[in-house]
Amino acid sequence: PGLLRQHLTAVQAAVAISNGEAKGAELGSRALTFTPGTVRGGDYRFAIGTAGSCTLVLQTILLPLLRADRESTVTITGGTHNPSAPPVDFLQRAFLPLLARMGAPVEVTLKKHGFFPGGGGEIVARIPPCPALHGIELCDRGERRCGFAEAYIAALPVHVAERELKTVGELMNWPKEQLFVRGISGQNGIGNALGITLEHEHITEVFTGFGERGVSSETVAKTACDEALDYIASNAAVGPHLADQLLLPLVLAGSGRFTMPAPTLHFTTNVAVIERFLPVRIEVAKEDGHLCTALVQYAKES
Repeated sequence: PGLLRQHLTAVQAAVAISNGEAKGAELGSRALTFTPGTVRGGDYRFAIGTAGSCTLVLQTILLPLLRADRESTVTITGGTHNPSAPPVDFLQRAFLPLLARMGAPVEVTLKKHGFFPGGGGEIVARIPPCPALHGIELCDRGERRCGFAEAYIAALPVHVAERELKTVGELMNWPKEQLFVRGISGQNGIGNALGITLEHEHITEVFTGFGERGVSSETVAKTACDEALDYIASNAAVGPHLADQLLLPLVLAGSGRFTMPAPTLHFTTNVAVIERFLPVRIEVAKEDGHLCTALVQYAKES
């Protein structure tokens, strides 16, 4: 319980872009009052100071900055590939292309990788003004165009990545041509992540396993593969993590619909929070054991 470093940085970022005020904005705080002012575009830089997630801080301010008076450039340092947070690859390949289809061509550049616990990563986001998003429907993923896996290693033996990719090849039935070792600088410490990318006609999904001390390469790979295979079997257009992250953009757009696997606790929590703040209905209808449809309807007249 209480604000951790990445949460505090997210609050500080929200204060900075809106000339707002926050009471209780300190490490460990369990109560927070945030009063925003007017959101303004500009050049911003935020340093988490740990391996806390850069992407979670960015997601805190991304949508508000779309309503700013001018383009913004946001630089964030910290972790870029963190357990329980969307890695940068996910934002670049899965989330941001859909946001662009909604009218907001946001660009995120990965300058340096940062893994837990060393951190030291850096991302830069270019966020142009977008007065209004428009809704989209994602009910069919379309034909698969390609699939590949990437094993990132920093200051670790190459066999760590090779074992991960060997497991992916076996579980996904993929040849070596779809498996890539990505060696990166280990100046910020050791690190490892495995990403599986599935590119379809209408959507791209990314599933990630994270290396941890005491966890075998095979287990890291199996974690990512299990998520990817569950998604494939579901026939849903949107995976479980992308589903909860699409909610707020679709609400702000006014409407939207997508198919997804059974909703996660994170998804239902997001629905509950959004409905406390906005006059919106988010309905989930089960179609069969593996597929659900989420419908977002916003009462604009309210």
